[in-house]
Amino acid sequence: MSICFSPITASPSSRVYHPPESPHRRLETWKKWRTGASSSAQGVVLEALQLAIAKKDSDAVKDALNQLNGVGWARKWSSQPYVSRRTTSLRELTSLGIKNAENLAIPSVRNDAALLFTVVGITGFLAVLAGQLPGDWGFFVPYLIGSIPLLVLAVGSISPGLLQAAIDGFSSFSPDYQERIVRHEAAHFLVAYLIGLPILGYSLDIGKEHVNLGDERLQKLIYTGNLDDKELDRLAVVSMAGLAAEGLKYDKVVGQSADLFTLQRFINRSKPSLSKEKQQNLTRWAVLFAGSLLKNNRAAHEALMSAMSKKDSVLDCIRAIENTS
Repeated sequence: MSICFSPITASPSSRVYHPPESPHRRLETWKKWRTGASSSAQGVVLEALQLAIAKKDSDAVKDALNQLNGVGWARKWSSQPYVSRRTTSLRELTSLGIKNAENLAIPSVRNDAALLFTVVGITGFLAVLAGQLPGDWGFFVPYLIGSIPLLVLAVGSISPGLLQAAIDGFSSFSPDYQERIVRHEAAHFLVAYLIGLPILGYSLDIGKEHVNLGDERLQKLIYTGNLDDKELDRLAVVSMAGLAAEGLKYDKVVGQSADLFTLQRFINRSKPSLSKEKQQNLTRWAVLFAGSLLKNNRAAHEALMSAMSKKDSVLDCIRAIENTS
């Protein structure tokens, strides 16, 4: 079945003259139609993206973001897909704005020391007070209280996870703790997005802070130990993004231990193997590259921090990134 348009005729007395539409008018009409069609397509793809994120389907997330990029919306998605390692010096990190660059790879003991000093201080004070108790109580109670720091150290040696949980909980009382966590995790999120690695979720909960990336191909390469230099470089930059974000803001980096462990795991799963000197250079270069991306996309980083602070969805976080100029 087909349709056709029959010509409409009119008598000379009823014919109405319509001047031809100007080229400018036709162009404006076409632009409005294209904008409407593009907005409609964008809405459909955004729904598909939301569904893919909910299903944790990394391939579908990438496809949806690629489509949104094609219609001019997700312009920052995979805008930095090519990374290439080079020799990097500590001076370059300092020039970028990284504070105390020479200490970046040294795990921070600030939170550990704060907990230990607090425990020792409080138990010491209580022991002095208990010493005023009458009779034998004044001897045994201070002795028992004084053994608490030793008990804490014993728990840490037998079950480090329990001690780490206590340290994390204690650290939450630090004035800059929450801001550090948000800045750190937002950096992982943003850099992964710019490089083209899909994000499936994130958490800012104490002891569970992470950004959940999804890429089945990379997961297979990691599992089989076949990461090549190209993929290792991309993962290294994402791994060091949180460390770079803290280094650009604070004099001392606190949350680098987990990042360095993650990077070392990737290095161990790569081929060919890297010497210690090349591993150190990879770490410095990854911090430099990630820090440069964060400085060049500062508005997006700040907007993403705001969204993550409110525990917005992954899709809303992506909107926050894309809505910045």
